[in-house]
Amino acid sequence: MLRLLTERRNGPSHFLVLAIAFTLSCKTPSTPERSDVAESRPRNATPIAHSAAAPAPPELSSEVQDGDLVFQESTSSQSELVQLVTRSRWTHMGVVFNEPDGPIVLEAVSPVRKTALETWIARGRDRIYVIKRLRTRESQLSSDALKKMRDLGATWIGRPYDLQFRWDDESLYCSELAYKLFDSTAGVRLGKLEKAGDMALDDPRVHRELQTRVAGLKLDPSETVVTPDSIFNDEQLVHVGP
Repeated sequence: MLRLLTERRNGPSHFLVLAIAFTLSCKTPSTPERSDVAESRPRNATPIAHSAAAPAPPELSSEVQDGDLVFQESTSSQSELVQLVTRSRWTHMGVVFNEPDGPIVLEAVSPVRKTALETWIARGRDRIYVIKRLRTRESQLSSDALKKMRDLGATWIGRPYDLQFRWDDESLYCSELAYKLFDSTAGVRLGKLEKAGDMALDDPRVHRELQTRVAGLKLDPSETVVTPDSIFNDEQLVHVGP
């Protein structure tokens, strides 16, 4: 069993490494493409993404369907660290819905919000992304299920990013949002649920990078977690683009 966070004889706990990595992977990078609307709006306003970016091209709009999952590699300076921890190229994800002004991504950053898909793509490294779709979409994502997904997602808009990785809905991280959205509305469980403390994350490069990132976080290694990588590799999903 891993030592708790307060026992730091050998540096950060494995769970702390995982938690910091998730924080970085789902954090919106400070790039020109980033929306700053949420920071400038009143606190009681619904945070939404800036829509100044060009709309998604027609071929992109036509290929995405409600409930599609999108994955990308962050452009943040910590991207390599995240990849070491998650053992995956893909460090952020969200759920796509088509709206009158074009497709959007429901994502858990800080806070949970809707971002125009083209803006979301532009935020990733080299604009590289992957779209995946539920293999049994036609039978499992009925119009009723998709409406429930939209409605549930709407209730999460504005919720804070989950820094302590608790398995509740008061705050959310990116892969937790996707997992719960599908599970709660369509009974589809994507990815693999794990206990954070059971994950072996021993790369010395990770521990060196995290020495200055541990203050103030209280994390429970018994918490249930789901990673973007485990959802990406779920055989229930098929690759549909680009």
